[in-house]
Amino acid sequence: MIRIANGQGFWGDSLEAPLEQIRRGPIDYLTLDYLAEVTMSILQKQRSRDPRAGYARDFVDMIARGARDIVDRKIRIVANAGGVNPESCRQAVAKALQHPKIKIGVVAGDDIIDSLDDMIARGVPLKNLDTGAPLESVRARVQSANVYFGGRAIADALDTGAQIVITGRTTDTGLVLGPMIHEYQWKPNEWDKLAAGTIAGHTVECGAQCTGGNCQVDWQTIPNYADIGYPIVEAEPDGVFVITKHAGTGGRITVASIKEQLLYEMGDPREYITPDCIADFTTIQLKQDGPDRVRFTGIRGKPATDMYKVSISYSAGFKAIGTLMYSWPNAYAKAQASDRILRERLDRLGLRFDAIRSEFGGVNACHGPLAGEPAPGIAEVILRVGVRSGDRSVVERFTKEIAPLALNGPPTVTGLGSGRPKVEEIVAYWPALIPKTEATPQISVQEP
Repeated sequence: MIRIANGQGFWGDSLEAPLEQIRRGPIDYLTLDYLAEVTMSILQKQRSRDPRAGYARDFVDMIARGARDIVDRKIRIVANAGGVNPESCRQAVAKALQHPKIKIGVVAGDDIIDSLDDMIARGVPLKNLDTGAPLESVRARVQSANVYFGGRAIADALDTGAQIVITGRTTDTGLVLGPMIHEYQWKPNEWDKLAAGTIAGHTVECGAQCTGGNCQVDWQTIPNYADIGYPIVEAEPDGVFVITKHAGTGGRITVASIKEQLLYEMGDPREYITPDCIADFTTIQLKQDGPDRVRFTGIRGKPATDMYKVSISYSAGFKAIGTLMYSWPNAYAKAQASDRILRERLDRLGLRFDAIRSEFGGVNACHGPLAGEPAPGIAEVILRVGVRSGDRSVVERFTKEIAPLALNGPPTVTGLGSGRPKVEEIVAYWPALIPKTEATPQISVQEP
């Protein structure tokens, strides 16, 4: 049995969780998930300004803080912190470790932005999976393009003896599956085992979301949120595994809390497609295996497809969002009136937007029309207005019409401490498929 801990659900998750996973009990592996679709374009911009940038700097800081424990406990680490520059990330990690005998591996080859034009010319359309449109329609605005590799490439890097494996864009599930493939030498056609490892990775990929965080079930009784434990996979060679956490930590692991996480980004439960296999979520058998322990059995898988998914980001115009808070009495009526006044002024200025949307926080920002009318004496309401346009100047002009409402609109306004709203570039997501023959993982290991 091996113990694979996850200490990061996204870039911005707890800075302490990875170190707590290392120090509060025995683990064999620590996995860390830093990347989301929009993150890749952000990192690409950073690298365009500085060729040494483009990776998750929090990861390097964590390595520096935990270096002694990582070395002394011989913990192997797998992280997609490499972003769009895994080699620079490796160099920074090696410097932070200050231990020349630690092998650091890199899985690269996922960045295909320089190959897009050649692929299109050869008839690979990179059609949008949602709309069917060809990539040529937005090619001039593309900012990043990364293939999702899976757990097999990570296992190959671990097979070289690397104690730390840094990847670019890999599937979230692959971070956990890779160590299982490596430890138990699962073959590429052992679909049930690969599906089990994939589902294990899916269960823990959001960190504490499977140990009681963001949990709807009796959340008021979940103990010690302030010291919530992050998940650990106890994996067996046959694909059976248990989700647990370190003893003495807060949170709660039950069949109910696990089911909530399983539903996250699942899509078709019979066809959860990854580069390594297709997992059938309807075959999962869950059993409470003691306090804070849930056992998974019965998982079945199907053969992998011959395609890789590609995450492409592109520039899609500009946006700005302004907020104003109105207080009692008649808070909602004041916010509604301010919204009407603002829209009329924008119209008189001749400003036209691709979209304009208003929300009333405290009334219907979460549920929209389903929320109904608020109580008559509601104490405060936040008006939130957002606009979107391909013309930056139009959005910029909108930002100058928010603050004046404090003195030339309805009374009792507050919430203007941050000044004018900021104009932001919109980065849109373009999912596509390519044949697996178009991209190959590139594995390298820094020898001690």
